[in-house]
Amino acid sequence: MMIDPKTLDFEGIEKELAAFEAEERKRLGIEEEESRHWHDPNPQRFTRNDRETTTILIGGLTVAHDQIFTAAMKGLGYKLQALDVPDLEALRLGKEFGNRGQCNPTYFTAGNLVKHLMHLRDVEGLKTEEIIKNYLFFTAGACGPCRFGTYATEYRKVLADSGFDGFRVLLFQQQGGMKQATGDASGMEFNTSFFKAMITALMAGDVINLVGYRIRPYEVNKGDTDAALEECKAIVCEAFQNRNSLITALLRCRWRLNRIEVNRLRPKPKVSIIGEFWAMTTEGDGNYRLQRFLEAEGAEVDIQPVTAWILYQLWELQYDTRRRLPMRGEDGGNFGLQGKNGTQRLAMFWTAAKAVRAIFGLFTRAIGLEDYHLADMDQIATISHQYYDNHLRGGEGHMEVAKLINTVTQRKAHMVVSVKPFGCMPSSGVSDGVQSLITSRYPEAIFTAIETTGDGEVNVQSRIQMDLFKARKRAEAEYETAVERTGLTPAAIESKARRKAKALHHPPHVVAGTAANQVLELAGIRQWSA
Repeated sequence: MMIDPKTLDFEGIEKELAAFEAEERKRLGIEEEESRHWHDPNPQRFTRNDRETTTILIGGLTVAHDQIFTAAMKGLGYKLQALDVPDLEALRLGKEFGNRGQCNPTYFTAGNLVKHLMHLRDVEGLKTEEIIKNYLFFTAGACGPCRFGTYATEYRKVLADSGFDGFRVLLFQQQGGMKQATGDASGMEFNTSFFKAMITALMAGDVINLVGYRIRPYEVNKGDTDAALEECKAIVCEAFQNRNSLITALLRCRWRLNRIEVNRLRPKPKVSIIGEFWAMTTEGDGNYRLQRFLEAEGAEVDIQPVTAWILYQLWELQYDTRRRLPMRGEDGGNFGLQGKNGTQRLAMFWTAAKAVRAIFGLFTRAIGLEDYHLADMDQIATISHQYYDNHLRGGEGHMEVAKLINTVTQRKAHMVVSVKPFGCMPSSGVSDGVQSLITSRYPEAIFTAIETTGDGEVNVQSRIQMDLFKARKRAEAEYETAVERTGLTPAAIESKARRKAKALHHPPHVVAGTAANQVLELAGIRQWSA
């Protein structure tokens, strides 16, 4: 019997089949849950009245930066607490509750926040409602173009899935200035006092870290530098919290640091760490404790200060403003010139950069950080532009390229390590792509690009050790050549060096190695010819 399709009730048949399927699913216990699109409620309420009862959690930079920034904000009346350095447990929690395909810093930092909240709940016995009411997290934000632009949303997703739905995450936009869009967060006053405290705290953290990495490789008694740095951090934190003279505090640090006994006549390979901002800055499992690993292998580490990042941000604003000035029509975007005076904006950014350099210079002189110079951002842009266009943004942009070129051409270090998290799009394009061209143009460079994933520590450290062997041989040969050029005997060198034995003394830069520079200074040699 032939059935005419025109007579069939397809809609009715579909309904019958759907009903049968639903019945069977119910009978078998495999009913589908109703799918709901996740919505970020974005809770940000933090009023001035909440300050006394709310603890603001921060974290993400070095221990020194986090501790000093905490003290600076306490001096302004905020209750702050710095989180521990993210570890592998933080990574595990970040991966457990976070979205798939995130980059390492997302997992580490989001997981670190959850780890702390779980400690408050499970160990200290606070109720979840109490934690949500009396704590919030304050972090940096930006538009991207990498996953950094979605960090805040990822934090809240992780918090919701780990049982802390409604926990507040407040953002400080890197280029937002005093006009911060933070919802109903009147409790955070982004005024002159706030920015002054924040910038000076970051600079103070920088100079303490920089001086520590200079002294520690040459200390005679292991542990002396770390002990002195702890005292220095306490002195600086006290000054910030009580709003006393920071210069006086740094002068006290200078006196304390100069008591460390050093011997700078030990040739060590100098290794510069560059790369993705968080990966090259963190001091924990996020980069396999890279700085301390290099020191344990006999290297002197050259770190990148946060102040350089601030200057880079100001350079970007100046660069973009200059590009907008000749436009036929005014740009009405967030950073456009509609209704603004472009020339005045340029003058403001120029003045801000000069002020940052002046304050940083004052701090370096106070603590005794001799012969340290911040990079010239215009020069950085010029030398890197042919390899990495200045218009490209994300991560450190062209700055990472220029750092490698400068290190090689100006003999700033024997080796460069570029560290980035697995999944970091901007930094991968630079370290795995553009830097390959740079090393072909400068074959004398010892350049090691590494990725961090949380595991694979042995493989990464093994790769570093292979290149570090070459850097060590180069440092030793450089030292031997320096000694030969001086014409001094080993006894004469040691005798003269005792007069320069203060921990904070730093020989003028001629070549990469500190030991070689020390020998050249003793003989009055200021130039190095190949």
